[in-house]
Amino acid sequence: MLLGFLDSTHALGISLVRIDFVPWGINAPHTHPRATEIFTIIKGTLRVGFVTSNPQNRHIAKVLNEGDVFVFPKGLIHYQQNIGHDNAVVIAALSSQNPGVITIANVVFGANPNITADILAKAFQLNKHTVQKLQARF
Repeated sequence: MLLGFLDSTHALGISLVRIDFVPWGINAPHTHPRATEIFTIIKGTLRVGFVTSNPQNRHIAKVLNEGDVFVFPKGLIHYQQNIGHDNAVVIAALSSQNPGVITIANVVFGANPNITADILAKAFQLNKHTVQKLQARF
């Protein structure tokens, strides 16, 4: 019955997802441009966080345990990491049936065609060779 409920959320303007984390696994920094996310820990211990917008860029981080709930505001960069020695499970609800996801490293270093190395070198205060090595990984 639960599966039928989850399948029907597309018409309600929300999304639900289960995320399984291996020990020390991460959900890399990303953003949902069209949704706020509510994250509930079903099993395990996770370090989670998000960064507020400019100019403060305040990093809000917390360690969550089973039963804890955390909110990631719409459009802000956020991440999760399982800091336990066992698998972790979470259920996330998003306030849109089409929340979108932008994984920061993939977008910046994996753009097609590439963002020029000159621009990224200046933005990240790296040399062009380092930027090109990063781009080659994506």
